[in-house]
Amino acid sequence: MTDLDTFRAETRAWLEANCPAECRGPVASDEDRVWGGRNATFPTPAHKLWLERMGERGWTAPEWPAEYGGGGLSREQAKVLASEMRRIDAQAPLASFGVWMLGPALLQFGTEEQKQRFLPEIVRGEIRWCQGYSEPGAGSDLAAIQTRAEDRGDHWIVNGQKVWTSYADKADWIFCLVRTDPEAPKHLGISFVLFDMATKGVSTRPITLISGKSPFCETFFDDVRVEKTNLVGTLNRGWDVAKALLAHERTMIGAMGEIGGGRPLGQVATGSLGLDDGGRLDEPMLRARIAELEVDAAAFRLAMERTGDLAKAGQAHPAIASMLKYYGSELNKRRHELLMAAGGSDALEWEGERSRGGATARDWLRTKANSIEGGTSEVQLNIIAKHLLQLPGA
Repeated sequence: MTDLDTFRAETRAWLEANCPAECRGPVASDEDRVWGGRNATFPTPAHKLWLERMGERGWTAPEWPAEYGGGGLSREQAKVLASEMRRIDAQAPLASFGVWMLGPALLQFGTEEQKQRFLPEIVRGEIRWCQGYSEPGAGSDLAAIQTRAEDRGDHWIVNGQKVWTSYADKADWIFCLVRTDPEAPKHLGISFVLFDMATKGVSTRPITLISGKSPFCETFFDDVRVEKTNLVGTLNRGWDVAKALLAHERTMIGAMGEIGGGRPLGQVATGSLGLDDGGRLDEPMLRARIAELEVDAAAFRLAMERTGDLAKAGQAHPAIASMLKYYGSELNKRRHELLMAAGGSDALEWEGERSRGGATARDWLRTKANSIEGGTSEVQLNIIAKHLLQLPGA
Protein backbone atom coordinates (compact mmCIF):
# COMPACT_ATOMS: atom_id res chain seq x y z
CA MET A 1 0.00 0.00 0.00
CA THR A 2 1.12 3.56 -0.71
CA ASP A 3 1.14 6.21 2.01
CA LEU A 4 -2.08 7.63 0.53
CA ASP A 5 -3.71 4.19 0.57
CA THR A 6 -2.76 3.82 4.22
CA PHE A 7 -4.18 7.27 4.97
CA ARG A 8 -7.43 6.36 3.21
CA ALA A 9 -7.80 3.12 5.18
CA GLU A 10 -7.11 4.86 8.48
CA THR A 11 -9.44 7.74 7.64
CA ARG A 12 -12.23 5.38 6.60
CA ALA A 13 -11.92 3.45 9.84
CA TRP A 14 -11.88 6.62 11.94
CA LEU A 15 -14.92 8.11 10.22
CA GLU A 16 -16.89 4.89 10.55
CA ALA A 17 -16.12 4.80 14.27
CA ASN A 18 -16.60 8.50 15.02
CA CYS A 19 -19.26 9.96 12.72
CA PRO A 20 -22.60 9.56 14.55
CA ALA A 21 -25.57 8.15 12.65
CA GLU A 22 -27.45 11.42 13.27
CA CYS A 23 -24.74 13.26 11.30
CA ARG A 24 -25.07 11.14 8.17
CA GLY A 25 -27.43 12.05 5.39
CA PRO A 26 -28.51 15.33 3.83
CA VAL A 27 -28.99 18.46 5.93
CA ALA A 28 -32.68 19.28 6.01
CA SER A 29 -32.27 23.08 5.99
CA ASP A 30 -29.82 25.91 6.60
CA GLU A 31 -31.03 26.11 10.19
CA ASP A 32 -29.85 22.54 10.76
CA ARG A 33 -26.24 23.37 9.96
CA VAL A 34 -23.80 23.82 12.84
CA TRP A 35 -22.43 27.36 12.79
CA GLY A 36 -20.52 27.26 16.08
CA GLY A 37 -19.73 30.35 18.12
CA ARG A 38 -20.13 31.26 21.77
CA ASN A 39 -23.92 30.85 21.47
CA ALA A 40 -23.77 27.73 19.31
CA THR A 41 -26.85 25.59 18.85
CA PHE A 42 -26.91 21.99 17.65
CA PRO A 43 -29.70 19.97 15.98
CA THR A 44 -28.82 17.04 18.28
CA PRO A 45 -26.17 16.30 20.94
CA ALA A 46 -24.52 14.06 18.34
CA HIS A 47 -23.81 17.10 16.15
CA LYS A 48 -21.94 18.72 19.05
CA LEU A 49 -19.92 15.56 19.51
CA TRP A 50 -19.19 15.37 15.77
CA LEU A 51 -17.86 18.94 15.77
CA GLU A 52 -15.70 18.26 18.82
CA ARG A 53 -14.20 15.12 17.30
CA MET A 54 -13.48 16.72 13.93
CA GLY A 55 -12.20 19.90 15.57
CA GLU A 56 -9.76 17.96 17.72
CA ARG A 57 -8.19 16.51 14.57
CA GLY A 58 -8.26 19.86 12.79
CA TRP A 59 -10.42 18.33 10.08
CA THR A 60 -12.85 21.25 10.00
CA ALA A 61 -9.95 23.00 8.21
CA PRO A 62 -7.94 19.99 7.00
CA GLU A 63 -5.31 21.85 4.96
CA TRP A 64 -4.53 24.55 7.51
CA PRO A 65 -1.18 24.21 9.33
CA ALA A 66 -1.29 22.06 12.44
CA GLU A 67 0.38 24.80 14.52
CA TYR A 68 -2.81 26.86 14.11
CA GLY A 69 -5.18 24.00 14.92
CA GLY A 70 -5.68 22.78 11.36
CA GLY A 71 -5.35 19.25 10.08
CA GLY A 72 -1.98 19.80 8.41
CA LEU A 73 -3.06 17.56 5.52
CA SER A 74 -1.67 17.69 2.02
CA ARG A 75 -4.00 18.54 -0.84
CA GLU A 76 -4.15 14.86 -1.79
CA GLN A 77 -4.97 13.79 1.77
CA ALA A 78 -7.67 16.43 2.04
CA LYS A 79 -9.28 15.10 -1.13
CA VAL A 80 -9.23 11.60 0.34
CA LEU A 81 -10.90 12.88 3.50
CA ALA A 82 -13.59 14.62 1.45
CA SER A 83 -14.24 11.52 -0.65
CA GLU A 84 -14.47 9.29 2.42
CA MET A 85 -16.93 11.69 4.03
CA ARG A 86 -19.04 11.60 0.86
CA ARG A 87 -18.88 7.79 0.89
CA ILE A 88 -20.72 7.61 4.22
CA ASP A 89 -22.79 10.74 3.50
CA ALA A 90 -21.22 12.51 6.48
CA GLN A 91 -22.43 16.05 7.09
CA ALA A 92 -19.92 18.87 7.35
CA PRO A 93 -19.28 19.28 11.08
CA LEU A 94 -19.11 23.07 10.83
CA ALA A 95 -20.42 25.86 8.60
CA SER A 96 -18.14 28.83 9.13
CA PHE A 97 -17.26 32.12 7.45
CA GLY A 98 -14.12 31.84 9.56
CA VAL A 99 -13.10 28.63 7.78
CA TRP A 100 -14.31 29.66 4.33
CA MET A 101 -13.19 33.30 4.19
CA LEU A 102 -11.39 34.90 7.13
CA GLY A 103 -9.02 32.03 7.93
CA PRO A 104 -7.34 31.95 4.50
CA ALA A 105 -6.97 35.74 4.66
CA LEU A 106 -5.36 35.55 8.11
CA LEU A 107 -2.99 32.84 6.94
CA GLN A 108 -1.87 35.16 4.13
CA PHE A 109 -1.96 38.60 5.79
CA GLY A 110 -2.34 38.13 9.55
CA THR A 111 0.33 38.59 12.20
CA GLU A 112 1.58 35.57 14.11
CA GLU A 113 -0.32 36.79 17.17
CA GLN A 114 -3.56 37.06 15.16
CA LYS A 115 -3.11 33.57 13.73
CA GLN A 116 -2.45 32.05 17.16
CA ARG A 117 -5.39 33.91 18.67
CA PHE A 118 -8.13 33.34 16.11
CA LEU A 119 -7.36 30.32 13.91
CA PRO A 120 -7.57 27.58 16.59
CA GLU A 121 -10.92 29.01 17.78
CA ILE A 122 -12.20 29.00 14.21
CA VAL A 123 -11.15 25.37 13.71
CA ARG A 124 -12.91 24.27 16.91
CA GLY A 125 -16.06 26.23 16.06
CA GLU A 126 -15.74 28.43 19.13
CA ILE A 127 -16.10 31.77 17.30
CA ARG A 128 -18.62 32.81 14.66
CA TRP A 129 -17.81 35.56 12.18
CA CYS A 130 -19.73 37.91 9.89
CA GLN A 131 -18.48 40.07 7.03
CA GLY A 132 -18.67 43.88 7.07
CA TYR A 133 -18.25 44.80 3.41
CA SER A 134 -21.34 46.14 1.59
CA GLU A 135 -22.88 49.49 2.50
CA PRO A 136 -26.05 51.27 1.33
CA GLY A 137 -23.94 53.20 -1.21
CA ALA A 138 -21.25 50.60 -1.81
CA GLY A 139 -22.39 47.26 -3.17
CA SER A 140 -20.92 46.22 -6.50
CA ASP A 141 -18.73 49.33 -6.22
CA LEU A 142 -17.32 48.09 -2.93
CA ALA A 143 -14.37 50.51 -2.88
CA ALA A 144 -16.87 53.35 -2.38
CA ILE A 145 -17.30 52.44 1.31
CA GLN A 146 -17.78 55.35 3.70
CA THR A 147 -17.61 53.68 7.12
CA ARG A 148 -14.85 55.72 8.75
CA ALA A 149 -12.22 54.87 11.36
CA GLU A 150 -10.84 57.93 13.18
CA ASP A 151 -7.31 57.59 14.58
CA ARG A 152 -7.19 57.93 18.37
CA GLY A 153 -3.61 56.84 19.01
CA ASP A 154 -3.69 53.18 20.09
CA HIS A 155 -7.19 52.63 18.72
CA TRP A 156 -9.74 53.84 16.16
CA ILE A 157 -13.28 55.09 16.63
CA VAL A 158 -15.48 53.60 13.92
CA ASN A 159 -18.73 55.14 12.65
CA GLY A 160 -20.86 54.02 9.73
CA GLN A 161 -23.26 51.41 8.43
CA LYS A 162 -23.04 48.05 6.66
CA VAL A 163 -25.87 46.24 4.89
CA TRP A 164 -26.61 42.67 3.79
CA THR A 165 -24.38 41.50 6.65
CA SER A 166 -25.13 37.77 6.71
CA TYR A 167 -25.98 36.49 10.21
CA ALA A 168 -24.67 39.66 11.86
CA ASP A 169 -27.28 39.24 14.59
CA LYS A 170 -25.79 35.83 15.46
CA ALA A 171 -22.07 36.48 14.95
CA ASP A 172 -19.46 36.92 17.69
CA TRP A 173 -16.93 38.95 15.68
CA ILE A 174 -16.84 40.84 12.38
CA PHE A 175 -14.13 41.29 9.75
CA CYS A 176 -14.75 44.75 8.41
CA LEU A 177 -13.58 47.25 5.79
CA VAL A 178 -13.22 50.81 7.09
CA ARG A 179 -11.86 54.00 5.56
CA THR A 180 -8.78 55.12 7.47
CA ASP A 181 -7.62 57.79 5.00
CA PRO A 182 -10.55 59.73 3.49
CA GLU A 183 -8.19 61.84 1.37
CA ALA A 184 -6.65 58.86 -0.46
CA PRO A 185 -7.88 57.54 -3.86
CA LYS A 186 -10.93 55.28 -3.63
CA HIS A 187 -9.12 51.93 -3.59
CA LEU A 188 -6.52 53.22 -1.15
CA GLY A 189 -7.13 54.52 2.34
CA ILE A 190 -9.16 51.39 3.22
CA SER A 191 -8.13 49.12 6.11
CA PHE A 192 -9.23 45.63 7.14
CA VAL A 193 -10.02 45.32 10.86
CA LEU A 194 -11.53 42.81 13.28
CA PHE A 195 -13.72 43.52 16.31
CA ASP A 196 -16.16 41.90 18.69
CA MET A 197 -19.84 42.35 17.84
CA ALA A 198 -20.51 42.80 21.57
CA THR A 199 -18.44 46.02 21.55
CA LYS A 200 -20.38 49.07 22.72
CA GLY A 201 -21.88 50.94 19.78
CA VAL A 202 -22.50 47.91 17.52
CA SER A 203 -26.13 47.15 16.69
CA THR A 204 -27.89 45.01 14.08
CA ARG A 205 -31.34 44.86 12.48
CA PRO A 206 -32.45 41.83 10.42
CA ILE A 207 -33.80 42.42 6.91
CA THR A 208 -36.79 40.21 6.17
CA LEU A 209 -36.63 38.77 2.66
CA ILE A 210 -39.41 37.59 0.36
CA SER A 211 -38.82 34.07 1.72
CA GLY A 212 -39.82 35.26 5.19
CA LYS A 213 -36.35 34.52 6.53
CA SER A 214 -33.76 37.03 7.69
CA PRO A 215 -30.22 35.79 7.02
CA PHE A 216 -29.15 39.36 6.17
CA CYS A 217 -28.89 42.34 8.49
CA GLU A 218 -28.25 46.04 8.60
CA THR A 219 -25.31 46.71 10.91
CA PHE A 220 -24.62 50.06 12.58
CA PHE A 221 -21.43 51.39 14.20
CA ASP A 222 -21.72 54.34 16.58
CA ASP A 223 -18.38 55.36 18.12
CA VAL A 224 -17.10 51.79 18.20
CA ARG A 225 -13.62 51.37 19.68
CA VAL A 226 -11.34 49.10 17.60
CA GLU A 227 -7.85 48.28 18.85
CA LYS A 228 -5.03 48.76 16.36
CA THR A 229 -3.73 45.27 17.15
CA ASN A 230 -6.80 44.06 15.22
CA LEU A 231 -5.60 45.56 11.93
CA VAL A 232 -5.02 42.78 9.37
CA GLY A 233 -2.39 43.54 6.75
CA THR A 234 -1.01 47.01 6.09
CA LEU A 235 -2.71 50.24 7.15
CA ASN A 236 -4.60 51.79 4.21
CA ARG A 237 -3.97 48.66 2.08
CA GLY A 238 -7.03 46.74 3.20
CA TRP A 239 -8.19 46.48 -0.41
CA ASP A 240 -5.46 43.88 -0.94
CA VAL A 241 -6.92 41.76 1.86
CA ALA A 242 -10.48 42.41 0.66
CA LYS A 243 -9.74 41.17 -2.87
CA ALA A 244 -8.07 38.00 -1.62
CA LEU A 245 -10.97 37.28 0.71
CA LEU A 246 -13.54 37.95 -2.03
CA ALA A 247 -11.98 35.18 -4.10
CA HIS A 248 -12.53 32.76 -1.20
CA GLU A 249 -16.08 34.07 -0.66
CA ARG A 250 -17.02 33.63 -4.31
CA THR A 251 -15.60 30.12 -4.35
CA MET A 252 -17.59 29.38 -1.16
CA ILE A 253 -20.85 30.66 -2.69
CA GLY A 254 -20.10 28.74 -5.87
CA ALA A 255 -19.61 25.57 -3.84
CA MET A 256 -23.35 25.61 -3.11
CA GLY A 257 -23.71 24.25 -6.63
CA GLU A 258 -21.75 21.21 -5.50
CA ILE A 259 -23.02 20.78 -1.93
CA GLY A 260 -26.76 21.07 -2.39
CA GLY A 261 -28.80 19.93 0.58
CA GLY A 262 -31.87 17.99 1.58
CA ARG A 263 -33.11 14.80 -0.02
CA PRO A 264 -31.83 13.93 -3.52
CA LEU A 265 -33.98 15.33 -6.30
CA GLY A 266 -34.88 11.89 -7.61
CA GLN A 267 -36.30 10.83 -4.23
CA VAL A 268 -38.39 13.98 -3.94
CA ALA A 269 -39.75 13.59 -7.45
CA THR A 270 -40.60 9.89 -7.18
CA GLY A 271 -42.26 10.49 -3.83
CA SER A 272 -44.59 13.04 -5.45
CA LEU A 273 -45.02 11.69 -8.97
CA GLY A 274 -44.40 7.95 -8.66
CA LEU A 275 -42.65 5.50 -11.00
CA ASP A 276 -43.54 4.20 -14.44
CA ASP A 277 -43.71 0.52 -15.39
CA GLY A 278 -39.93 0.51 -15.93
CA GLY A 279 -39.23 1.74 -12.42
CA ARG A 280 -38.27 5.23 -13.60
CA LEU A 281 -39.67 8.61 -12.60
CA ASP A 282 -43.09 8.85 -14.22
CA GLU A 283 -42.40 12.22 -15.85
CA PRO A 284 -39.87 11.99 -18.70
CA MET A 285 -39.22 15.72 -19.14
CA LEU A 286 -38.54 16.25 -15.45
CA ARG A 287 -36.46 13.07 -15.38
CA ALA A 288 -34.26 14.45 -18.17
CA ARG A 289 -33.85 17.81 -16.41
CA ILE A 290 -32.82 16.11 -13.16
CA ALA A 291 -30.30 13.92 -14.99
CA GLU A 292 -28.87 16.97 -16.76
CA LEU A 293 -28.47 18.79 -13.45
CA GLU A 294 -26.73 15.81 -11.84
CA VAL A 295 -24.27 15.55 -14.74
CA ASP A 296 -23.56 19.29 -14.56
CA ALA A 297 -23.11 19.11 -10.80
CA ALA A 298 -20.64 16.23 -11.15
CA ALA A 299 -18.65 18.19 -13.75
CA PHE A 300 -18.70 21.23 -11.46
CA ARG A 301 -17.37 19.18 -8.55
CA LEU A 302 -14.44 18.09 -10.70
CA ALA A 303 -13.86 21.71 -11.75
CA MET A 304 -13.79 22.70 -8.07
CA GLU A 305 -11.21 20.01 -7.33
CA ARG A 306 -9.07 21.05 -10.29
CA THR A 307 -9.21 24.68 -9.20
CA GLY A 308 -8.10 23.65 -5.71
CA ASP A 309 -5.14 21.79 -7.18
CA LEU A 310 -4.20 24.78 -9.33
CA ALA A 311 -4.49 27.13 -6.35
CA LYS A 312 -2.25 24.87 -4.26
CA ALA A 313 0.34 24.96 -7.05
CA GLY A 314 0.04 28.75 -7.38
CA GLN A 315 -1.31 28.43 -10.93
CA ALA A 316 -4.98 29.42 -10.49
CA HIS A 317 -6.07 32.54 -12.33
CA PRO A 318 -7.64 35.02 -9.84
CA ALA A 319 -10.74 35.35 -12.02
CA ILE A 320 -11.55 31.62 -11.80
CA ALA A 321 -13.33 32.38 -8.51
CA SER A 322 -15.82 34.50 -10.49
CA MET A 323 -16.45 31.60 -12.86
CA LEU A 324 -17.10 29.22 -9.98
CA LYS A 325 -19.30 31.73 -8.18
CA TYR A 326 -21.43 32.37 -11.26
CA TYR A 327 -21.87 28.75 -12.32
CA GLY A 328 -22.34 27.42 -8.79
CA SER A 329 -25.04 30.03 -8.13
CA GLU A 330 -26.86 29.02 -11.30
CA LEU A 331 -26.64 25.33 -10.39
CA ASN A 332 -28.08 25.96 -6.94
CA LYS A 333 -30.94 28.01 -8.41
CA ARG A 334 -31.65 25.25 -10.95
CA ARG A 335 -31.68 22.63 -8.19
CA HIS A 336 -34.28 24.50 -6.17
CA GLU A 337 -36.40 25.21 -9.25
CA LEU A 338 -36.45 21.46 -9.92
CA LEU A 339 -37.31 20.79 -6.27
CA MET A 340 -40.34 23.03 -6.74
CA ALA A 341 -41.29 21.13 -9.90
CA ALA A 342 -40.67 17.75 -8.28
CA GLY A 343 -42.50 18.54 -5.05
CA GLY A 344 -45.92 18.71 -6.61
CA SER A 345 -48.62 20.64 -4.77
CA ASP A 346 -46.79 20.21 -1.45
CA ALA A 347 -44.02 22.48 -2.73
CA LEU A 348 -46.52 25.31 -3.18
CA GLU A 349 -47.49 25.36 0.50
CA TRP A 350 -46.20 28.32 2.49
CA GLU A 351 -46.94 26.71 5.84
CA GLY A 352 -47.99 23.31 7.10
CA GLU A 353 -46.58 19.94 8.07
CA ARG A 354 -46.50 18.51 4.56
CA SER A 355 -44.18 21.28 3.39
CA ARG A 356 -42.07 21.49 6.57
CA GLY A 357 -43.29 25.01 7.15
CA GLY A 358 -43.05 25.92 3.48
CA ALA A 359 -39.33 25.07 3.40
CA THR A 360 -39.23 24.15 -0.29
CA ALA A 361 -40.82 27.39 -1.46
CA ARG A 362 -38.92 29.54 1.02
CA ASP A 363 -35.57 27.97 0.12
CA TRP A 364 -36.34 28.42 -3.58
CA LEU A 365 -36.98 32.12 -3.05
CA ARG A 366 -33.83 32.40 -0.94
CA THR A 367 -31.67 31.13 -3.82
CA LYS A 368 -32.58 34.21 -5.85
CA ALA A 369 -30.05 36.07 -3.71
CA ASN A 370 -27.25 33.71 -4.82
CA SER A 371 -26.78 35.74 -7.99
CA ILE A 372 -26.52 38.98 -5.99
CA GLU A 373 -24.52 38.20 -2.82
CA GLY A 374 -20.75 38.09 -3.06
CA GLY A 375 -20.85 40.16 -6.24
CA THR A 376 -23.71 40.11 -8.75
CA SER A 377 -23.73 37.70 -11.67
CA GLU A 378 -23.38 40.66 -14.01
CA VAL A 379 -20.17 41.71 -12.24
CA GLN A 380 -18.83 38.14 -12.37
CA LEU A 381 -19.56 37.86 -16.10
CA ASN A 382 -17.76 41.14 -16.72
CA ILE A 383 -14.72 39.84 -14.81
CA ILE A 384 -14.78 36.58 -16.78
CA ALA A 385 -15.10 38.45 -20.09
CA LYS A 386 -12.24 40.83 -19.29
CA HIS A 387 -9.74 38.71 -17.40
CA LEU A 388 -10.37 35.11 -18.53
CA LEU A 389 -11.71 35.44 -22.09
CA GLN A 390 -9.96 38.76 -22.77
CA LEU A 391 -12.80 39.83 -25.04
CA PRO A 392 -12.29 43.10 -26.92
CA GLY A 393 -14.04 46.00 -25.28
CA ALA A 394 -14.72 44.09 -22.07
